[in-house]
Amino acid sequence: MAANGIPEDVLMDNDLIKDLVDVAKDSALLNGVLMRTKETPNSSEVVTYAPFTLFPSPVPEATFHQALAVQTHYNRLVDKISQDSSFLEEALASTIKVDDFTGRLFNIYRHVLQEGKTQSIVLGLNRSDYMLDQNEDGSASLKQIEINTIAASFGGLASHTPNVHRHILKVAGRLEDSKRILDNNPSAGLAKGLSKAWDLYGSERWWYFLVKSLLRSFACSTYTNVLILQHLLLMKTVEHCFAFNVMPCSLFHFCFVFCCCRDGREVAIVYFRNGYMPQNYTEQNWEARLMMERSMAVKCPDISTHLAGTKKVQQELARPGVLERFFPGEPDVVDKIRATFAGLYTLDMGPEGDKTVAMALAKPDKFVLKPQREGGGNNLYGAEICQVLEGVKQSTERMAYILMDKVQPRPVHNYLLRLGTPLKLSTCLSELGVFGAYVRHGQDMVLNECAGHLLRTKSDEHSDGGVAAGVAVLDNPLLV
Repeated sequence: MAANGIPEDVLMDNDLIKDLVDVAKDSALLNGVLMRTKETPNSSEVVTYAPFTLFPSPVPEATFHQALAVQTHYNRLVDKISQDSSFLEEALASTIKVDDFTGRLFNIYRHVLQEGKTQSIVLGLNRSDYMLDQNEDGSASLKQIEINTIAASFGGLASHTPNVHRHILKVAGRLEDSKRILDNNPSAGLAKGLSKAWDLYGSERWWYFLVKSLLRSFACSTYTNVLILQHLLLMKTVEHCFAFNVMPCSLFHFCFVFCCCRDGREVAIVYFRNGYMPQNYTEQNWEARLMMERSMAVKCPDISTHLAGTKKVQQELARPGVLERFFPGEPDVVDKIRATFAGLYTLDMGPEGDKTVAMALAKPDKFVLKPQREGGGNNLYGAEICQVLEGVKQSTERMAYILMDKVQPRPVHNYLLRLGTPLKLSTCLSELGVFGAYVRHGQDMVLNECAGHLLRTKSDEHSDGGVAAGVAVLDNPLLV
């Protein structure tokens, strides 16, 4: 693995590796690092271990702490963007003309603005994802890949993986390495945010409404639910798949209270674990989303915060002077956030966009072409960039994308453990995520915290794709 990670002689010890794999799988099961199987994705009768690395992957300690330290600034930035309607209008003006999904989200946003927001409590649970770009002198720079403002996942499983890797390292006789794995509990931080928002809503009888897809990674939301109940014993949850019909719920227009008509209970919080991809929506789902946004329920995220996490907003934030708009008189905050930006370029019509197209076509291996989509597996690389841009370079369709510098992390060796996949030593790349939780009540930020971290690792055979897509696996930072 090198670079102060697991030594190559350990990685090449086949007898040791074989023994450790069995230990690792048992430890994952004992520590609750679980997923439902593909064959029974809606049942917990049969579960298996969630995919993970055999060993933790090396991450420079200074860079790791930089990512944690900047998270509360990113929380504030997202919240400020969500309150700036003129910025969102300007930033997304071109995108909503050519991207139907973003356009429909923006129509809901406009409806809510015109009608007037009914809820002054804002809850944000996000995750900012980074890779470590290798500089010519061998040092690493933290570069943001994206920020997820809706359905930031795997906080539950990430809370349980440190003990798994500590146990593996101890069995391997690497006690000192085991001490370099930090405690991590994103679920507690996310639950704290949910509990604070529920408390501000103001009644013990009102419920929290979880909008989620049918996930194999059920353990993530379950861990968070358990921690919420530890915070507030009277708080109850009711779960609906996002594909629910709008009829089971109703909006009472005289007070905009959102109720589940199954039992008439009022909904305090709508926590989206889905709803970030076009395929999540039928016409009924769009009606349901509008209904929820118009209600008194606290939305996580609300529609403006959802839009703040789009790729086009990410690109616009990199323009000179934009961060200063949100942090006047705070140059240190601006510098800390800007230091994490990779190169980001517009594809809007005009000379600037034309320059971006030419740059991408000339050196496609140096860039990533990003559509306005979440969920992994959507980005384009290399020859795919040329294929797409050649087809849309003279068309407004190119405005549905942004271009970003391709981050070049240092590869390491590791074993990726996944059910049904043969064991082999892989060349791997890692991505560090940092969770944030914040609650604003009116103009007062009453909670703003870094909630923990997540490391995901994939084989360098794959350009894109996360854990849910079957490409990446869970990991832990081994601080070096």
